[in-house]
Amino acid sequence: MAGAAGRVQGRALRRFPITLPVGDLSNLHLKEEKIKPDTNGAVVKTNANAEKTDEEEKEDRAAQSLLNKLIRSNLVDNTNQVEVLQRDPNSPLYSVKSFEELRLKPQLLQGVYAMGFNRPSKIQENALPLMLAEPPQNLIAQSQSGTGKTAAFVLAMLSQVEPANKYPQCLCLSPTYELALQTGKVIEQMGKFYPELKLAYAVRGNKLERGQKISEQIVIGTPGTVLDWCSKLKFIDPKKIKVFVLDEADVMIATQGHQDQSIRIQRMLPRNCQMLLFSATFEDSVWKFAQKVVPDPNVIKLKREEETLDTIKQYYVLCSSRDEKFQALCNLYGAITIAQAMIFCHTRKTASWLAAELSKEGHQVALLSGEMMVEQRAAVIERFREGKEKVLVTTNVCARGKQRTCPTWSLCFGASSESHTARPFRSGFLHSRIQEHF
Repeated sequence: MAGAAGRVQGRALRRFPITLPVGDLSNLHLKEEKIKPDTNGAVVKTNANAEKTDEEEKEDRAAQSLLNKLIRSNLVDNTNQVEVLQRDPNSPLYSVKSFEELRLKPQLLQGVYAMGFNRPSKIQENALPLMLAEPPQNLIAQSQSGTGKTAAFVLAMLSQVEPANKYPQCLCLSPTYELALQTGKVIEQMGKFYPELKLAYAVRGNKLERGQKISEQIVIGTPGTVLDWCSKLKFIDPKKIKVFVLDEADVMIATQGHQDQSIRIQRMLPRNCQMLLFSATFEDSVWKFAQKVVPDPNVIKLKREEETLDTIKQYYVLCSSRDEKFQALCNLYGAITIAQAMIFCHTRKTASWLAAELSKEGHQVALLSGEMMVEQRAAVIERFREGKEKVLVTTNVCARGKQRTCPTWSLCFGASSESHTARPFRSGFLHSRIQEHF
């Protein structure tokens, strides 16, 4: 890719009409903006006149969560600090640095290491001692995808099971069929050296005969089906449940009916049942829901490090039309050597158009948008991660949670809402070479 010569892979660059020759970016009407974190640590800027796009309105949180799980090949190196609020402030606070400190059953410890966990992640260090305490303690935890939280609550469930008792003892709710299957895979992997433990899926399509009792010790499913199995069909005796897990709480309450169904299930459980709730965010609606479901909880929150945000700067180029935006983008490509780039668009239509135009310029382009199946999106991201495509054009909604995928450079193409402009830079990977030019 040529620099000052103004060519991209042998093809001439079209110039941004009001600029000097490519390589001189001084007349791009560059503005610098400061960004600040909100109370949850996210970088957000508001615009009272901003309107949501169709894609923003139709965002499927459950699909996004599933996509995050599919593309995670290992744990995220999380820089967030953990804040632990204990139910009893006078009780000593414990954390662990190794799984041996938890005194797990040998079969479970073997399963943990077989999954590739060498030491507890940050969320596991603080959550596991609380979840495995005697007597069991309730927990509300903020934990994002890729931090090891699924393995943490699975380990808590497996530790509480009595294999000799052939009835459900642990119950886990997931917002969707697909997310339930993903959690089930973790249970099967961690428990593979514990053959006496059995797992049942309370999901659509898994139909049992009336009057049948479930002998599996762990049940994972969606709220509607689990509620039917507990009340109408009586496949499960809720009074025998020892551990109740509600995963993806923020996704759960965004789905019609799931919140009420989850509360109804919780009310059927015995008073001494351990309640565990996990959510990626702690919005007011999530917190109110958590308080209804989990009595007398310990709470784990994540605090984003302020110094990470201090290193982030944003710039924008003033353009009067879509074509001028594209020509400005071409100028940037001509002036800066870019190994890979992720470009965010406000709508699917713009993303498709931009991907086609960049392909005409000779770029290896991948397109990621909301109408694609989750598995298709995961495949696109994996190809980009492997370097098979050099440019990933994506809509804002699809980009949530993908910030760490782009190794060098990120750009918002024509975002009409200022809050969208902040999104690609939340992880702080805005490449320093851009700042050298500006």
